Amino acid sequence: QVQLVESGGGLVQPGGSLRLSCEASGFTLDYYAITWFRQAPGKEREGVSCISNGDGTLYYADSVKGRFTISQDNAKNTVYLQMNGLKSDDTAVYYCAATRQNVEDTWYYAELYSVWGQGTQVIVSS
Repeated sequence: QVQLVESGGGLVQPGGSLRLSCEASGFTLDYYAITWFRQAPGKEREGVSCISNGDGTLYYADSVKGRFTISQDNAKNTVYLQMNGLKSDDTAVYYCAATRQNVEDTWYYAELYSVWGQGTQVIVSS
């Protein structure tokens, strides 16, 4: 069974850090682009960060550049999102998604992704 499972969400104070994990099962990540999306209440889903397939280029939304870091551990078949300097605007459900398509500059197009996790809630609040 092909699936992605996110973990690591929770409640954190502004300025704090969290590390999200996205573990793949039923397939290996080597040939897939993996992207973290998020959706806040009343807002559209947005792409946060991506590791592209092929050359492994990293992409970030402008809103998280310099604060979030995406990484991949092939031995664990897992992608991570290290989130530092969290702000209240980062509050959302975070999803990871996978695609075999070459995403490049279209990495944030949700319709390109065929495998999705169930999401993990991140709340940034004092």
